[in-house]
Amino acid sequence: MKAMIMVFGLGLAITQVNAQKVNARDVPANVKSSLEKNYSVKDADWDKEGTNYEASFEQNGIETSVVFDGAGSILETEREIKKNELPTAILDVLKKDYADFEIEEAARIETKGVITYETEVEKGRMSLDLIFEASGKLIKKDIVKEKD
Repeated sequence: MKAMIMVFGLGLAITQVNAQKVNARDVPANVKSSLEKNYSVKDADWDKEGTNYEASFEQNGIETSVVFDGAGSILETEREIKKNELPTAILDVLKKDYADFEIEEAARIETKGVITYETEVEKGRMSLDLIFEASGKLIKKDIVKEKD
């Protein structure tokens, strides 16, 4: 079951790479209604990821994104967090295995009740996206960019 949830989460992450901007008027009413009901947000930037919709918005100064299926059910939420809000186990791994890297961004992701954490770290021209379990176990590592 845990492996299945992780595969689903990674699938969502891969789908996000193929996201396309959409106008709010092209988002189904039930999806927009779910956003308003669950987050009291009426204005968001929308992307379409396959058959799913991602709303990106700022709420109380926190960058947030929520992925909905076409029926308006929430599939995933991602909220920006401060670096020091990462679990200690993750900070320990970053200090040990990525000591030369600077933490640029951090986020808490919830997918079907499973919590993971994403960090973007940079060292010189290299930028990596790292996804961890709260225990500090690295789940996924992607090279985001190498600067010229």
